Amino acid sequence: MTKPVPSPNLIVILGDQLSPDIAALQAGDPQQDIVLMAEVRSETDYVPHHKKKIAFIFSAMRHFAETLRQRSWTVDYVALDAKSNCGSLTSEIERAAAEHGCDRIYCTEPGEWRLRNAFEQLAKHMTFEILEDDRFLCNQEDFDTWWKGRRQPRMEHFYRKMRRKTGLLMDGDKPVGGRWNFDSDNRKPPKPGITFPEPQRFNPDTITQNVIELVDNCFPHNFGRLKPFWFGVTQQDAQAALDHFVTVALPDFGDYQDAMVQHSPFLFHALISLYLNVGLLDPRDVCVRAEAAYREGSVPLNAAEGFIRQIIGWREYIRGLYWQEMPSYVDRNIFCHTSPLPTFYWTGETELACLNICIKQTHDEAYTHHIQRLMVTGNFAMLAGIEPKAVHKWYLAVYADAFEWVELPNTLGMSQHADGGLLGSKPYAASGNYINRMSDYCGSCRYNVKEKTGPNACPLNYLYWDFFDRNRDTLGGNPRLTQVYRTWDRMESIRKVTVREDAKSFLRTLS
Repeated sequence: MTKPVPSPNLIVILGDQLSPDIAALQAGDPQQDIVLMAEVRSETDYVPHHKKKIAFIFSAMRHFAETLRQRSWTVDYVALDAKSNCGSLTSEIERAAAEHGCDRIYCTEPGEWRLRNAFEQLAKHMTFEILEDDRFLCNQEDFDTWWKGRRQPRMEHFYRKMRRKTGLLMDGDKPVGGRWNFDSDNRKPPKPGITFPEPQRFNPDTITQNVIELVDNCFPHNFGRLKPFWFGVTQQDAQAALDHFVTVALPDFGDYQDAMVQHSPFLFHALISLYLNVGLLDPRDVCVRAEAAYREGSVPLNAAEGFIRQIIGWREYIRGLYWQEMPSYVDRNIFCHTSPLPTFYWTGETELACLNICIKQTHDEAYTHHIQRLMVTGNFAMLAGIEPKAVHKWYLAVYADAFEWVELPNTLGMSQHADGGLLGSKPYAASGNYINRMSDYCGSCRYNVKEKTGPNACPLNYLYWDFFDRNRDTLGGNPRLTQVYRTWDRMESIRKVTVREDAKSFLRTLS
């Protein structure tokens, strides 16, 4: 008697799950199961994503599908412009399951709550198994255990736990160099005449060129410059970008990671977060590579430690916080900020040179580094009282490495302090003096960073004090802000009045 042929399983692979060893693929059998990958409008349109971001993800998906086919997988790949495209991931899953006769569906846990929720709804009427995403170094259960019972679950304490767990930069049970954190060594302003290496760039192959044409045709009005397109789109590309960074940029990364230079948008930064976040690089492998460079003597400790901290500390902590606090986290707004996002966040047309430079760089590259995001675009939005959710949606849309699990806590928590201090102990607020110290932006600005009030004063100077004044009920008891409020209280009454009036007048121009 002939044995019945088992029904194939459907393996769903999302655009940020481009890892050959991801859990859903491990659960399947390439000899009989079907992989579904789909480019759908529901994912391109929930925020108006940067053209380069869409092109990067679609091209990386198409290259990954080819890799799977070479490994004997049958891939049902749905292009955005396919006539049969259903337009949403859930509809494509239902279509593919019916078309291929799949009784069971496997998917690795999505990185965004809205998709996790959508898949859980599907699981109510389909055999749909959502598997843990084990590409992270700390699973959610371990993070939740660490988080619970802590009055202030700060990243620094979590980072030390992860150093011990991974053994990275450890001498036995002690940190290499006798310190856990070398951040104080990593805040040097740019020196005149310093030169910065270019990141690794890749020429578009035929697949990528086809994707660029698709994006050009289907998203003509989306934010951003599509060409030149130079992101890597395969594991081999991502590894080459990592190797280039470790060799030519990591040795100086630590010293200047907070610096900002007008005509050098990349400085010594890695530009690998987009590859990490879609699965083309493994976080542990990346950290081991950086540690090896330190132990070989080619990279100083402050650079290796600062880089590794961003991955096993900050990246893992942010992801754990996201799942711990969602779905309510997205609505946090401790300062009750309600102003709309200024139009110049989309055009760059503003007389503030720092914002003009960073937004136009975002438009051209789908990238700015963390200090440009935190202390320029983010700082201004917080001081100006912009609605945090609007800021969040902008960051999610415009950066190639932005996925909600990593972007949302960084924006609402760190950048906007909208969670009331859950993530950070105080707001990252700065006047023009910080921008002037850490960048060369102010020299080309129409405003004078040295003036504190008046029509020619840098708006960040009076917006800074106005922000703390109007939020005193919320922030006045914060021990880390005692000196800020002492300084404000010592100011002459006439200057306080001028600060408030200048801020009010400037903010009216935004609307």
